[in-house]
Amino acid sequence: MRLAVCFVALLALAQPLALARPAAAAERLSGEAIKQAFTGNTVSGRYTRGGFFTEYHDANGQALGNNGYQRNTDACWITKDDQVCYYYGPPSDRTIHCFTVELTDRLYILRNVVDGQINALATVELGNPRQHTDDAKPWYCDGLISRAPGRGAPMSRRLAAR
Repeated sequence: MRLAVCFVALLALAQPLALARPAAAAERLSGEAIKQAFTGNTVSGRYTRGGFFTEYHDANGQALGNNGYQRNTDACWITKDDQVCYYYGPPSDRTIHCFTVELTDRLYILRNVVDGQINALATVELGNPRQHTDDAKPWYCDGLISRAPGRGAPMSRRLAAR
């Protein structure tokens, strides 16, 4: 009981201090800044509609880990202009999700490019501390962010046409 009373008193004292501290402004990141922050690191967070995700952003374009709905088996990522885009699935069933990214202190805010709504809040962990892998089933990300059909085969129809 005494501990609970001390805790409530501590909260009462801390609340005015928290309110007195100005809120940090969110900085919208450029594509290059997003690339620098995400490449070789793990982005983990929570979608605004629930569900957690954690993805290691390999320099080769792979997004290893879990996108919040399933384990990644062919996910790729790329930055352009002022956004990051993720591609999931084979070309026939591919879904594409693009976001602008804002940074406030250490929290990354991902907004849907289409409507500007906040999609997720995330943090960036240095390296790959969760040991995300491709489970020995590698996939390749090229300029079209497509899955290579097999070892030694062209990585996209565009390359095959050359």
